[in-house]
Amino acid sequence: MSEKINILFLAAEAEPFVKIGGLADVAGSLPQVLRRLTSLDSRGITLDVRLMLPRHQVIQMMTSDLHPVVEFPLLRNGKGIPVQVFKTRLKGLPVYLIDGAPISSATSIYSSDQAQDREKYAFFSLAALEFIRHSEWKPDIIHANDWHTALAAYALRSRQSKVSTSNVKTVLTVHNLPYMGGDGSEALMSYGLLPIEDAALPDWAKNQFLPMGLWSANTIVPVSPTYAGEILTPEFGCGLESFLETRSNCITGILNGLDMNTWNPEKDRFLAARFTRENPEIRKTNKTTIQHAFDLKEEARIPLLVMIGRIDHQKGVDIAFEALKRIADREWQFIILGSGDPILENTARQMQVEFPERIRAVIRYDEALGRLLYGGADIFLMPSRYEPCGLTQMIAMQYGCVPVVHATGGLKDTVRDGETGFLFPDATAGSMEEGIRQALTSYAKPKTWKELQYQGMRMDFSWHRSARQYARIYRSLVFDS
Repeated sequence: MSEKINILFLAAEAEPFVKIGGLADVAGSLPQVLRRLTSLDSRGITLDVRLMLPRHQVIQMMTSDLHPVVEFPLLRNGKGIPVQVFKTRLKGLPVYLIDGAPISSATSIYSSDQAQDREKYAFFSLAALEFIRHSEWKPDIIHANDWHTALAAYALRSRQSKVSTSNVKTVLTVHNLPYMGGDGSEALMSYGLLPIEDAALPDWAKNQFLPMGLWSANTIVPVSPTYAGEILTPEFGCGLESFLETRSNCITGILNGLDMNTWNPEKDRFLAARFTRENPEIRKTNKTTIQHAFDLKEEARIPLLVMIGRIDHQKGVDIAFEALKRIADREWQFIILGSGDPILENTARQMQVEFPERIRAVIRYDEALGRLLYGGADIFLMPSRYEPCGLTQMIAMQYGCVPVVHATGGLKDTVRDGETGFLFPDATAGSMEEGIRQALTSYAKPKTWKELQYQGMRMDFSWHRSARQYARIYRSLVFDS
C-alpha cells in the first residue's frame, strides 16, 4: 500500500510565474516531476509536492485564476503584519502565493537594496511556516532553496517548542554558496529570532540566512556531486568549509535536471532546421543561417565557437578572451551572447574590433538567438571559475554543440572528457587553450566529431533522474529518522 509524503517547496522564483536565473528552472520543473513519479520510482511512496512563492508584483499582474486560501497576521516588532495566501495550479501542481506588505511593496524580485530583500524573504519564509498552522494540509518536509528561504529551516528548528511543527523535516538545496544574504541582524530582531550561538559557525555567519539554514536543515543538497565536495574546501567553501565539514554526513549532491521537452532540437521553433541525434548533419543549415546573419564567412569547415549567458568574472569570460587570442593561428569563428559586467561587455566589443572577420559580440538577452546558436554552433565554451551545476552545457550537448569546459562542479559531472566534450583542468587561459585545441583537432575528423555529437545528444539529463534521488532523501527523512 502506498504511503504519502507531503512536501512544501519554497522558492523565490519559478517558471513560468517569474524567472531571473536558474533557480526558476528548478522550481518550475522539479516539483512537477516529483508529483508524477511512479510508485516504482519512489519505492511505494506518493509525493504530494506543493510549490510556494512570494506574490511578486509581476505575478500580481499576470495571474488571474488565483483563489484566496487564508489570511493571518505575522508578528513583526510586536505588531501583526497581514498575510494573504492564494492558490493556483500549474499543470496539476498546487501553487501557493504569499502576499503581504514586505512583498507587495517591492518593485523587483531581487533589489539592489539587500536590506529590503532580507526583509521580504524573511517575511516570506516565516509566513510559510505560519501558513502550516492555518492550513488543513500539513507538510512532512519543507524544501527550501538558497538564502531566500533558508530562514524557514532555522525558524522551524528554533521555534519547534512554540508551533505544531516538531515532526517537520527540512531539506535545503544550495544553488550558489557565495550568495548568503548578508547581515540579517535587523530582520532577525524584527521577527523575534536570535542569531546562532554555535561556535562551529564563524561569527560573521551567525546572522546570515544561508549559513543559518545550513546549520538547521536535516539534509543539505548542493546541486551537483562534485560541488558537494568542493564546498568543503577553502577554494570553494566561502569561509564555511570547516563548519560544513562537521555536517558532511548530511550533505548529498544531486545534479539539477533539464526540461527535455523545452530543450528539444526536434521541436524547437527557433531553429532554422530541426534535427535529431540520428541526423545531426541537418544542423549545418542552422550554422549557415548564423554565419549569414552575422556576416561571417559561410564555410562549414570553419568551426563556430559560442558562449551564451551571463558575462561576468565567475563565468570566466576573461579567460575565454585570452584563450582565443592564443589560438589565432587556427581557423575559427566566435559569437558571445549575453550581458552582465560592463567592463567585460566592453572587452567583448573590443575583441570584435580586434578580430572583425572572426568575432561577434551580442550584448543582450535573446532567447531565440541563443537557441539558434545551440542548434548551429560547433563548440560551446564554458570556462567558469566555479559552477555549482550549470545548465547551458547540458543544453549544448542536447543540441549537438560540443562543450569545452573547466573541470569544476556540475561541469565535471556532466561532460565526459573525450566522449561528449572536453574538460580542461585549470581556470586559466593556457589550460583553456589546450582544451580548445583538442576540440579543433577533433573537429577536423568528421567521424570523430559526429560520434562526440551523438554521445552528447544521447545523455539523459532529465529531471526524472534527479527526482528519484530527492524521493529517496524524503523517504529517509520521514521513515528512517
